[in-house]
Amino acid sequence: MPTHTHTSKVYEHELRTLREKLLHMGSLVEEMIHQGAVALTTRDSALAKSTIRTDRRINRLECEVDELAMRILATRQPVASDLRFITTALKIVTDLERIGDLSVNICERVLELNEEPPLPPVEDLGSLSEEVIAIVHEALDALVERDVERATTLLTRDAVIDEHYSRIFRELLNLMARDPSTVYRATRVQSIAKYLERISDHAMNIAEVVVFLVKGKDIRHWNKRTESDVPPEMHDEDIAPAGTAEDGKGVRIPAPSPTGVRRGS
Repeated sequence: MPTHTHTSKVYEHELRTLREKLLHMGSLVEEMIHQGAVALTTRDSALAKSTIRTDRRINRLECEVDELAMRILATRQPVASDLRFITTALKIVTDLERIGDLSVNICERVLELNEEPPLPPVEDLGSLSEEVIAIVHEALDALVERDVERATTLLTRDAVIDEHYSRIFRELLNLMARDPSTVYRATRVQSIAKYLERISDHAMNIAEVVVFLVKGKDIRHWNKRTESDVPPEMHDEDIAPAGTAEDGKGVRIPAPSPTGVRRGS
């Protein structure tokens, strides 16, 4: 019995450490997006370079999460909700790392733009940045709180991002047609808008993860754009929370956090 108790405490500590590393990654990538947007708006090259350096910490945490999750799988043989959390964590870090990479890409384009005269303001770019930052924040909060309703609502906002990007793209095309000397700068701005759109896609993965963790349902391929597209079986009254009938115990996931997952139940 003492050995069992000791092993259980070590196992719980490992799960808690895994959660904390994911939380830390989430907070870092969220800050990177914000700093990239500020660097773009203020033409702050020093901030852009500082943000790029942060990516090394993201990469290191990714390796640590992968190693810890694999060790738990190999030595603890988790089942039910613990298994779902650990395998999901292995996928979460991929989206987190990609958000970090995309934030670096934004900052690299900022550095290139800062070597050139400023373009006329692109009307929708600021709105797109704000919307993406809000979506990432909301997605991470939904994951931490395991809030399915919040997550499914978030999935409907993808169309807003697409519309922002389309308007920016059209505006930049018109600008380049009127003034070919802006092509180099306009294509950099277009790349930044595309990076922001892709960050939003990873945030949508996070929302899908919340549904998977709480409901045990994989909704990756529903490609929701409106609330009416949410599959009927995802409504709360139709599904018992994961960890009841299937697992025989309550969900013991230690409130993980960060980003988008591609999972299977």
